[in-house]
Amino acid sequence: MAIKDFIEDEIKNNRVVLFMKGSRVFPQCGFSGRVVSILDTLNTDFVTHDVLQSDDMRQGIKEFSDWPTIPQLYVDGEFVGGCDIVCELAESGELEKMLKT
Repeated sequence: MAIKDFIEDEIKNNRVVLFMKGSRVFPQCGFSGRVVSILDTLNTDFVTHDVLQSDDMRQGIKEFSDWPTIPQLYVDGEFVGGCDIVCELAESGELEKMLKT
């Protein structure tokens, strides 16, 4: 399966998907860790994919979203953003609204 197809399937079949460095239990960068912490605080059920496990995944997700950095959060099939955007949305309460609908 091509990486683009895998990414599309994951985003389509899971309500909340986080492409990150490391795992939910052991994030490998501070930015990924912050997003996991925000999602955990909001009691969100989410799937993660470690982009460090595959160069194809790391490059593929950047091309898929046309976004240069990791982590990348998707909710209901839509790209939400990276760490800064997720933090801003969490502070404003918008992320919680997005996740509760």
